[in-house]
Amino acid sequence: MHTLNDCFGNCVRLTDERLLHIREHPEMDDMNTEIESVLQNPQLVRLSRSDKSVRLFYRFYAQTIVGSKWLCVVVKYTDIDAFIITAYLTDKPKAGEELWLIK
Repeated sequence: MHTLNDCFGNCVRLTDERLLHIREHPEMDDMNTEIESVLQNPQLVRLSRSDKSVRLFYRFYAQTIVGSKWLCVVVKYTDIDAFIITAYLTDKPKAGEELWLIK
């Protein structure tokens, strides 16, 4: 298990099981460093529209193995814990309330 920090000062867990899940997708295999970087220095953080305890951390990468994409790191927050659910590459951020934005 890894413990990471987000841009809000929270400790976020990344379990070995979740990391294996993320790395099942070939395009995510070498993105471990980027996952931590997106949590610490996102360009955009949005609140999930389907679950208010989930935040979506985004950063744009001009070059990935599948082209220009946003890396999204999905984090669930509870009263006593925060943990990464998943991470994936996407063409655009999902809609939701902005919690953090770097212009």
